[in-house]
Amino acid sequence: MQVILKEHIENIGQAGDLINVAPGFARNYLLPKKLAILADAKNIKQLEHQKRLKQAIKEKHLKDCEKLAKKIESLSLTIIRKAGENDRLFGSVTSIDIAEALTNEGVHIERKRIYLEDPIKSLGIYTVPIHLHQDVTANLKVWVVKE
Repeated sequence: MQVILKEHIENIGQAGDLINVAPGFARNYLLPKKLAILADAKNIKQLEHQKRLKQAIKEKHLKDCEKLAKKIESLSLTIIRKAGENDRLFGSVTSIDIAEALTNEGVHIERKRIYLEDPIKSLGIYTVPIHLHQDVTANLKVWVVKE
């Protein structure tokens, strides 16, 4: 019996999958608990339509992320900090500081998307990766200069 899953079921399939199951399993478990619907022509057509919509939304989101990545890569941030001997900073530059500087430039990025292995603790020029999408990473040039 063919059914379309409405939810993820362990060892069976993901939501939206069209699967073949035993008729008893479908009648006694999947259908009464509303975990699946029968795979008739109408439901299959609706499933395909929903998949196309989801794909279009994903593609639009990817294009938006690519646009934002180009904008970020064209920027060059300058962060001014007090520094002591050997160009060591008093404190450090963190992802929060970079996110605030980007917001001042008109680009709103969550600080969780800014990937710093360690906070910046000395003067210099740094390339900071920003993960916008699983397939899109922008590299931002950050200048840390002495006050």
